[in-house]
Amino acid sequence: MPGVNDGHQDVDIDLGGLFRAIWRRRGRVLLATVAFAGLAFLGASLMSPEYQGEARLLIESRQAEFSGANQAQPQTADSPFDESGISSQVQVLRSADLIKQVAREMKLYELPEFDPTANPSAISDVLVMLGIKKNPLDLPPEERVLKEFEKKLQVYQVEKSRVIAMQFTSEDPKLAAAIPNAMAKVFLSLQSGAKLVTNSEASRWLEPEIANLREKVRDAEAKVAGYRASSDLLLTGETGGTFATKQLNDISTELARVRGERANAEARAENVRTALASGRAVDTLNDVVASPMIQRLKETESGIQGQIADLSTTLLDGHPRLKGLKSQLQGIRTQIVSETRKILGSLENEANVSQLRERQLVAQLNTLKANSAKAGEDEVGLRALEREATAQRQLLETYLARYREATSRSGENAAPADARIISQAVEPTEASFPKVVPITLVAAFASLLVSCVVIMLSELFSGRALRPVGRRDEEAFDEEPLEIQPLEPVPETVSQTVAAQAAPVIAREPVLAAAVAPEPAQAEPDEPEEDDFSIASVADHLCTDDVRVAISVSPAGDEGSANAVTLARLVAEEGRKIVLIDLTGSACPTRLMTQTADLAGITNLLVGEVPFTETIHADRLSDAHIIPQGDADPVLAMRGIERLQMIIDALSNAYDTVLVECGPADVKAIGRVTRLRDTKIIISAPAVGNEEIIELITGFGKAGFGEIVLMTGTGYPQPGHTGRRAA
Repeated sequence: MPGVNDGHQDVDIDLGGLFRAIWRRRGRVLLATVAFAGLAFLGASLMSPEYQGEARLLIESRQAEFSGANQAQPQTADSPFDESGISSQVQVLRSADLIKQVAREMKLYELPEFDPTANPSAISDVLVMLGIKKNPLDLPPEERVLKEFEKKLQVYQVEKSRVIAMQFTSEDPKLAAAIPNAMAKVFLSLQSGAKLVTNSEASRWLEPEIANLREKVRDAEAKVAGYRASSDLLLTGETGGTFATKQLNDISTELARVRGERANAEARAENVRTALASGRAVDTLNDVVASPMIQRLKETESGIQGQIADLSTTLLDGHPRLKGLKSQLQGIRTQIVSETRKILGSLENEANVSQLRERQLVAQLNTLKANSAKAGEDEVGLRALEREATAQRQLLETYLARYREATSRSGENAAPADARIISQAVEPTEASFPKVVPITLVAAFASLLVSCVVIMLSELFSGRALRPVGRRDEEAFDEEPLEIQPLEPVPETVSQTVAAQAAPVIAREPVLAAAVAPEPAQAEPDEPEEDDFSIASVADHLCTDDVRVAISVSPAGDEGSANAVTLARLVAEEGRKIVLIDLTGSACPTRLMTQTADLAGITNLLVGEVPFTETIHADRLSDAHIIPQGDADPVLAMRGIERLQMIIDALSNAYDTVLVECGPADVKAIGRVTRLRDTKIIISAPAVGNEEIIELITGFGKAGFGEIVLMTGTGYPQPGHTGRRAA
């Protein structure tokens, strides 16, 4: 609330007061809650029920069971699809082409639910006539159906899965189930059709490419064959070998074999030669022992030696027979040596032949090396031609494989869609909207909450839920009412002597301000002097000095309070916004300014029963406002008197002048009303004795109030009248 705490006093929110205010108005809160809950229940019951059907698709890679793709390159179900791929499929399901195809197949344009122009409302027609809303008839029927369809459709990806859910809301439960199923079928058909179109386009593109590649392969292989023939690089039976290479390999092998034979023959001959030269027995040599002639001679030698041994036992050495046998034995041994020499010569001849063969092979090898070097140079060009032919052949084979794969997928049911239905929509039995019970409960809770918030805000803005903090004990207020019993009337007029006597009493601090009129220029000696303390002069003083807050004390009782009412009306006539607060015990201002006396007023505001707006009332005879006394218990009101200053501060922000009429209150009571010592004090004292007035003025001066205005008469100032202040 603005101005409640404008630098005058710290305040805090009284939570207990807020809850007490809600409890006091529990009847209103309960009534509002029941009323809103009933309206919500009635509104939800009257709404047309809507049903929701849901179908689900699993996105996965699928191929025909016996297609060439599966045979050549099996795929896993998860490989081609990532998060963005699933999101793309969601957008495909929401695409306008798919929705239009479903709408055409199911003839949705014939249903009033999908045509907003079938049952136009009066408000819609008025908005169209005024140009605020676009005429729906300007759109073609297909676009209108599409717009309504998108409002009822919801497609989303199930979290952390490759499942897409399609939900459709309709007033017809059969339609709510049929449309998601139809969308799933159209989606699968579009996916399969897209694959067939892709395979057909691939087949059409591959056919001429394959024919062209075949010609290129044929030309490349012809070039390889021609080059091979011209370069004498004819192939042998071995893989990748030519005749020149094979001959070179064969001669190299034969040369190695001949060299080995020659070395072997030379070694054997040398062995025999060494044995003959040293006289060593030759029967230990393999070549000699292996000779048939040597074997026969050895047998003969052995037989003769046996005969000699037998005859030596009976005959002497000089016996002719022994001599003859010994002569034969010597001849046999000579033949063995001779035969051994023949074997040596044979081995030497064999070594010579091998040497000659080696020379021939070396010559042939050198010739083939030269030819092989030339063939190697020719093979460089041959390999280049072969690489070209191989590349063309591999490309042709790849195209042929793809062509066969595309052809195998071009048949019916050969290219299944990369999705399958895992949950078909079924006809719902319960309406998805409106949920009568939840709506009723939410409305009841919302109305309860709003009612409590409104009550709390009203308490806060009215100041009843605020309490001052840090108040000193000596400023605590009693629980007694402010009003004081009216004094006995005293003489009506207050002469200049009163002011003269009062001035010295309060000259130390306060200022006695009284509206006085200058003496007329041509006044007669016996003409009575105008009253300087009139209500009009005080009203003029309040307007001229822009007094924001004034406290009126009426020691004369209701007569002084009546003058305060007149003062408020005069200030209102000057065009200032003024409000009068009735703090009197007799409620005299309330009776004079309001139509009835049973209005909520300041006591109700202090108790916290009503907000500000219910306590401010208009004067029945002027533009002034009044906060009447009210009908609350005064004792309870005095317990909340600390709120009065906050109320006055708040009113001073809304009004030009706030006039507080306190009735016949004393200085101590006025100190409870305001703690601002610069507040203007108005003593409304018609028919009050001079002594009592002087006593009041002196008391206010001692209490620290800086400015006191005396108001005793009811006359109006003369033209040209000006106010003055007496110190």
